Amino acid sequence: MTAALLLSASAAGAQDGAHVHPAARHDAERARLSADVTALVVRALRSVEGRTIDEGYLTQPVVMGHAPLWGGRLRLTGTLNLEALTLRDGQLTPGSYGEGFVDRRHPHTFVHEAMASVEGRPLGPVRMSLAAGKGFVPFGTDDPMLRPFVLFPVNHHLAQLLERYVAIAGVRVPGALLEGATFGGDEPAGPWTWPRARRFGEAWAGRATLLPLELAGRARRAGPGALELSASHAWVPSPEEPTGVGLDQRKSSLAARWATADRAASDGAVTDSAAGGYALLEWARTDEVRGARRAFRYQSVLAEASAWRPVLGTPVALAARAERTGRPEEERLLDPFRTVRPHFEQNVLGITEWRILTLAASVRPRAGRLRLAPFVEAARAEPRALVRPSAFQPQLFYRARVQWTLAAGVRLGLGRPHGRMGRYGVAAAH
Repeated sequence: MTAALLLSASAAGAQDGAHVHPAARHDAERARLSADVTALVVRALRSVEGRTIDEGYLTQPVVMGHAPLWGGRLRLTGTLNLEALTLRDGQLTPGSYGEGFVDRRHPHTFVHEAMASVEGRPLGPVRMSLAAGKGFVPFGTDDPMLRPFVLFPVNHHLAQLLERYVAIAGVRVPGALLEGATFGGDEPAGPWTWPRARRFGEAWAGRATLLPLELAGRARRAGPGALELSASHAWVPSPEEPTGVGLDQRKSSLAARWATADRAASDGAVTDSAAGGYALLEWARTDEVRGARRAFRYQSVLAEASAWRPVLGTPVALAARAERTGRPEEERLLDPFRTVRPHFEQNVLGITEWRILTLAASVRPRAGRLRLAPFVEAARAEPRALVRPSAFQPQLFYRARVQWTLAAGVRLGLGRPHGRMGRYGVAAAH
């Protein structure tokens, strides 16, 4: 495990789209430790079997640490996620799925990240790095945990690859970033499990990121990383079946992301007068294949944006997200929120497309070691069978055409908030 532990949480999600301001870069080179948690109450109307469900719990409790060594060329990053203790039955999130949960977001593994990265001496404008450990694969977009919403998007398992044993090589040149990785294909079987070491090296992924404003020499005026365009691809053997006999996945992603640079205090938190915005547009596709035959295809299009302005001296953020994602409908257990594990091809009863519009309002935390950010969210979801005939009919199962989810709570944080999770080596400074 790393020398310092960094737990990133939903509270850091209040830093949606934030970048470290140049004035805070020197401070960013110091070792730091932070802890975050979100106290959440949620009501799902017309959920499973038409029920209205009310729940409350602590979600996204994390402790995060970062330690730069050797003049910053060696970086240790760690994240502990305590959802196994607070979300044993998952977080109520209609449309969400993965790791044996359905219509609930599964708890993430206790050791969320434990990565070490080393950067070589620059070769003129070229910078290179190597990173290894357990963490995020360079594929797709940022972890939803650090984006503007507490309710995760349905496409989490299509647009990100995380909690794997991974080795990453990165190359940074002016205006562009290239990352390549090899990793283990198996996804976690539960919050306390570790990847199977013998499967390391069987999967691969690559991501190319273009920074148009930096390439045009306008980065200083536009702000660091203000606009980025990325494309990524991955090959993942049998992620759903840990012994390796399940369907393989061929994954692709395209994304455009824009964010303003926050004016930052010395501890990295936004100032009371900070104003800015963030936007993300992504497309993701996962094909499940056996040999040359494609068995299933799941696709997603997602757009989200957030803007924040000072209101009576307090930065207030408004955010909106529109998503259209197809998910597999797997055979369920007696508990309708759980599915048969391990996942096999014959367990898929259909494909449901979820069309979800989510709106959120929150208070961005003031500068300081202790951060509090109240928020409210509302989501309208409309599931429909994407493939007909289908053994699973959403309108019959949910007994409604439209579902509503209402959420409210407060994000709590201690220590300097984290920026973007899952970026290592030369990608961490991006």
